[in-house]
Amino acid sequence: MVTTLYLVRHGATEGDGEARYKGSIDVPLAAAGRVQIEETGLRLRRRLAAAAAARAGDYLGEIHRPTSDGPDSASSSPPPAPAALYCSPLSRARVSAEIIAAPLGLEPIPVPDLRERHFGVWEGLSFREIRSAWPEHFEAWAADPLGFSPPGGENTLEVARRGRRAIKRILAAHPGREVIVVAHGGINRVILCHFLQLPLRHIFRIEQSLACLNVVEMWDKYPVVKLLNG
Repeated sequence: MVTTLYLVRHGATEGDGEARYKGSIDVPLAAAGRVQIEETGLRLRRRLAAAAAARAGDYLGEIHRPTSDGPDSASSSPPPAPAALYCSPLSRARVSAEIIAAPLGLEPIPVPDLRERHFGVWEGLSFREIRSAWPEHFEAWAADPLGFSPPGGENTLEVARRGRRAIKRILAAHPGREVIVVAHGGINRVILCHFLQLPLRHIFRIEQSLACLNVVEMWDKYPVVKLLNG
């Protein structure tokens, strides 16, 4: 039994030209982001259709398919929709999820644990502004990027715990099915690190471009990454 996870990052947001920590700030999806996500949704539907066609063409399917279906019924019927679509409650991910969900007839399910990392007092600030206003905190973060959390914020280990917790529950709820999750760069990276058994200190060796698609197949709890940052 194979459970397939389609993990998507939201599209471009308003003000993406500025290098700022947006974190849990509810920044709206930009017009360009909508176009990106529409294209990602199309790619995702093509992969779903290809996967369905591969299953329909399997010789075991031919053996066990009821004769009343007729020889062309599998190829003529539309591929089944994924079991569910989950998303971060932040609007940039939620709206991206709605765009992907509409053609599939799904309703996005917000999951608080899928929200982006909370950067505390650093949220909305640029790298340069942080280093200027909080030089000691900046040095502490540079020395311990996993364990250090900005004042009022989360550290990477905390984000990883809740991100993994959310994915574990989602996959357990839909064994043997296909599931879509729309989240953020930070959350996606900790989830992919977990599947790849990559230490979190290497988190930024995994790229997560805006509106990218990742595909992970769970073979009896053994994850196989089929697509990364697609």
